Amino acid sequence: MSILEAVEKGHYQIKKQGLFAGMVANAWYTINYFNLSFGKQDRLQRAIKQILSLEHIAIDAKKEQIIETLSRTAKPDTIRHLRYFDGEVPYRFLSPWFSRIKGSKHEIYQLSQDFSNDCLYTVNEHEVIINPKWIAYLTENSGILKAFCYWHLCIYLQKHNPNVPDIANKLFKRPQRSGLLKQRKEFWDIVINKSGPVKCIYTDTYLHLNAYAVEHFVPFAFVSHDLIWNLIPADKRFNSSKSDKLPIMDKHFDAYFELQELAMKTIFDLSPANKLLQDYLTILPDLNALNSLNRETLKIRFRENIQPLITIAANNGFQYMS
Repeated sequence: MSILEAVEKGHYQIKKQGLFAGMVANAWYTINYFNLSFGKQDRLQRAIKQILSLEHIAIDAKKEQIIETLSRTAKPDTIRHLRYFDGEVPYRFLSPWFSRIKGSKHEIYQLSQDFSNDCLYTVNEHEVIINPKWIAYLTENSGILKAFCYWHLCIYLQKHNPNVPDIANKLFKRPQRSGLLKQRKEFWDIVINKSGPVKCIYTDTYLHLNAYAVEHFVPFAFVSHDLIWNLIPADKRFNSSKSDKLPIMDKHFDAYFELQELAMKTIFDLSPANKLLQDYLTILPDLNALNSLNRETLKIRFRENIQPLITIAANNGFQYMS
């Protein structure tokens, strides 16, 4: 992926430090924001966690900023983490062109110097040089090749994160998250307008119309969706500090459920055709049964929906609220 992105920019002699910086940048958001695992033995994940601490780069930094910082860094420990990949990555990628040579990094490097077997690139101590014969192909087909890489990365990550939802949308940083204005105006505003101010489940402050935030009970960074059963009104000041922390079930679930129950019944009574009600179908397949369903049964269904998500998120490195 890092090679393809360099070629797209017209760079055919690629400094190794920049190449490895690109590898780190491509996995940065997946590892640091979404907390996906690349497997216990994966060195890229460990390197990224160390570099995050060493370079103090923001978790949500732009890819170009990460590459620029790591390409120019003079910190010995960061360079050591980046240079680790020099021992395996360039050599292993060339091995299909030299299938008769088993495990000889030095020999493969030597043969690559004159682009033997029309190999993709030659490699020396400091840089990778793309074979001119491959430049047109890589340039013209970069979109297809990157999609191929993402597809196999998605399969690999699903294997190592079998219970995590929406892996495909966690491979890179989205250009811009969709806002929650629709959920506010067409759902929670209606609820508060009908029932009056509701309590924030975190601060116990009363939330009035036009004076609250809509927040994800289970962090967006884990669920990667804006379904209404995971959205609740919250104190604006608290919401900004909660970040991607997990709620504590014993402390917050009952109040969360009471808000959701109030909202479901209010919207169902006032506007049964409201499309946002369809988000609840995974919890209650027959919404017409809402008012006749035993309250404890409904609460159990919400708990069975929420509890596994929070447990899996915690197992994947998300922290609980203090």
